[in-house]
Amino acid sequence: YELTVSEILKRVDLSRPTLYRLLYTLQEKGFVTASGEPQRFRLGPAVARLSWAWSASLDLAQVAQPVMRAIWNETGETVALFVPQGAMRVCIAEMQSSQPLSFKRGVGYSERIVRGASGRAILAWTDTPPEALARLCEGLDTQPVQLAAELKSIRKRGYAVSHSELIKGAIAVAVPFFDRGEHVAGSIGVFGPDVRLDAARIKAMATALVAHGHELSALLGKGPAR
Repeated sequence: YELTVSEILKRVDLSRPTLYRLLYTLQEKGFVTASGEPQRFRLGPAVARLSWAWSASLDLAQVAQPVMRAIWNETGETVALFVPQGAMRVCIAEMQSSQPLSFKRGVGYSERIVRGASGRAILAWTDTPPEALARLCEGLDTQPVQLAAELKSIRKRGYAVSHSELIKGAIAVAVPFFDRGEHVAGSIGVFGPDVRLDAARIKAMATALVAHGHELSALLGKGPAR
């Protein structure tokens, strides 16, 4: 489906110069292509890649629903699913706790992957060289050596925990899940107030989460843990 600038102008509330600037920017990024005289614009290959990424996230969120529901029923706390996006991690699904005192970040919420249990549960299972860890730590109090040691500890025990790191009074427990290629695909975590989550409950939730992480990985095609 192709449109000229004049045809596009009839559909949008923009001036001609502004529209040209937008179209050329989109063309540089591969979101539109142009041909002919006068030029006719159509969607470019970058749109297909964006559509694939979006639909893949929807598929993953749908596959994870029964696992998230089981965790929500067992814990009574907010459950969220995160996937990595470069140096960030993004929430693609969430089930909020029904309790009056609870925490919610929301679908679409993003945070640096180095921050919080949900991010470090992903980062611990990636092959990140020291220089990349140093870049991730820029602007934070955490030193790369400290981060590397923490990631090693997370990987050893199988889960990550954070206390009042992003929200005062909030505790997060998160585990990774893996795709059929055995690459870390994201994390699934539980979030609740410290007044309800003592050390014993955190440990119990972590044990359950590890099992549910294996369950989600199996649904995504990963073989049994070796």
